[in-house]
Amino acid sequence: MRSILRTVGELSITGGVIMLLFCAYLLWGTSAYTERQQLLLQRQLAEEQAVTQPVPDGKIAKISLGKAVALLRIPKLGRDYKYAVVEGVDDEHLKKGPGHYPGTAMPGQLGNFVLSGHRTTYAAPFNRIDELHRDDEIIVEAREARYTYRVTSQDIVEPNEIEVVAPVPGKPDITPIRSFITLSTCHPEYSAAQRLIVYGVLKNTEERKV
Repeated sequence: MRSILRTVGELSITGGVIMLLFCAYLLWGTSAYTERQQLLLQRQLAEEQAVTQPVPDGKIAKISLGKAVALLRIPKLGRDYKYAVVEGVDDEHLKKGPGHYPGTAMPGQLGNFVLSGHRTTYAAPFNRIDELHRDDEIIVEAREARYTYRVTSQDIVEPNEIEVVAPVPGKPDITPIRSFITLSTCHPEYSAAQRLIVYGVLKNTEERKV
């Protein structure tokens, strides 16, 4: 019996160490991957912005999946808060950073610019968006312009409440006449039971000089 208890104890300790190492990988190891991808995406954006020409009729070119859409800044979350947004919200895309829902509006366009991001792993870009309050700024630096949105509200919804990605958030039957932004992440932390949603509306547009 003593031998059995000793074996069980040793296995428990080994299992605990393995779990700690796995958690460490999820929190820090995955972040290293995202940080490398962010360097590449941000470099891509900088190079493209340097040669961007005015867009005819205000039309914005379609972005390929996995490519950089714009640079996201949220002053409330610190001067160093800066993430390149990637086109797509599949696992492979969100590992690189916040992802833009294909089919929703592009930055500054009428409709809803919808972003999703991790809250606990892969650099956790949306870990602190619960700290955002009404009138806080969300800045999106796209190839053609810098768009400043202001936060209007925050909500907790069920995963199947897809109305939040409608052109007018929460009102799928209404045609948009304004430009919105929606940030989405898992809630609570370390769980995907619900979604934390932050809504905003376009406040200002600064055209990029060429």
